Amino acid sequence: MTDPLVTVLGGTGFLGSFIVNELVKAGYTVRVACRHPERVTLAASESVEKVGCDILDERSLSRALKGSTAIINAVALYNETRTLTFDQIHVDGAQSVARCAREMGVDRLILISGIGASSESASKYVRARARGEVAARKVFRDTTILRPSALCDRHGGFVSALEMVTQLPVIPLFGRGTTQLQPVYAGDVAAAVHRCIEMPGTAGKTFELGGGKTYTYLECVNLMLEHKGTRRAKLPLPFGCWHALAALLSLLPEPPLNRDQVILMENDNVAGSGCGTFRDLSIEPLSLQDVIRR
Repeated sequence: MTDPLVTVLGGTGFLGSFIVNELVKAGYTVRVACRHPERVTLAASESVEKVGCDILDERSLSRALKGSTAIINAVALYNETRTLTFDQIHVDGAQSVARCAREMGVDRLILISGIGASSESASKYVRARARGEVAARKVFRDTTILRPSALCDRHGGFVSALEMVTQLPVIPLFGRGTTQLQPVYAGDVAAAVHRCIEMPGTAGKTFELGGGKTYTYLECVNLMLEHKGTRRAKLPLPFGCWHALAALLSLLPEPPLNRDQVILMENDNVAGSGCGTFRDLSIEPLSLQDVIRR
């Protein structure tokens, strides 16, 4: 009997890299399928295989997914371009992966989405995430959906954003900085993926994964300032100003801020009710403070 093969789509991304490392450490054979396999930092070995794959090309997908017992779809797009849209990646791509998984008789399919995914959201990104969940489940009914909050690591994701903003002489706040956030350590989400593969009862279920503690945005900024041992003045900025800034920055090839990110900051980003959580997976998640201090 051959060893179980887990294919991670988007394995070179921020979260995807954590997932690959988690599964390799757990003894799985992992295939990293992505557009740029040369970016995979883990050396190819008996445990890691690198393959090129385009999530929008079903022929390419079929080759990359062949022989998989489990598939993790961690492909994400945070800024639309002239050639790629949120719907293409998060809806069409999710549906294509689910279709291939069903046709190949794959045991487990895990889709990475995001907290607050809703077809009613003002954000195109959030709406696409929600439609992608529906599209995947329509084709592969037992798709497990994981909705992490803002991802972070000691020097990555949300923490990296805090590090940059706290370098400014005056820190602009989103509104008054009262938006509730539940930043989650990427390693904890990777552990959740691992548990979902091994727990048959998670098939077809949705889990909202928030970090160990909820903070306001202002509290997040203050945590980073305290860690650095510095002080900064803070300037509350109305969201109208942020939308105008995002519109201006959209003219750049790779804007550091877009309209959808501003919309996300207008609403609390915390785990809701009615879904599974880390507790259901027997995981005690780190808080933002834990991550910063590690």
